[in-house]
Amino acid sequence: MWRMRKKRGLRNWVLMILQRAPRNGAEIMDDMEVMTHGWWRPSPGSVYPLLEEMVQEGSLQKRDDGRYLLLEGSERVWGWPGPSGPRTPADVARELSGLTAYLEDLKRTQPTATQPIQQELDAVADRLRRLKN
Repeated sequence: MWRMRKKRGLRNWVLMILQRAPRNGAEIMDDMEVMTHGWWRPSPGSVYPLLEEMVQEGSLQKRDDGRYLLLEGSERVWGWPGPSGPRTPADVARELSGLTAYLEDLKRTQPTATQPIQQELDAVADRLRRLKN
């Protein structure tokens, strides 16, 4: 129950931020940290899967520049609970997609930020490729 409330709260923050202007996931996390005076910065593992979920449900649109745009009428989703039930492989794939989007945003805004973890990224990419076979 606590997780559902936490996610609903994150959704409300995202909607509030995107009402002002389109943002990418990293910018949304930065905005939340600024708005809470450093008290809270959500993790990419929370923000990006939620953004992808909101795109799937039709609340947001992801633009070509990687920023999310709040679609007209999306305010109706304020406070909607997140999905319930067991986690599926499709859920995990969406989460991986969201985390990848975070790394892509980071690479765009801070080109050298992923250099220290390149070996780990390569190892994860190899493991994912092996899953396809």
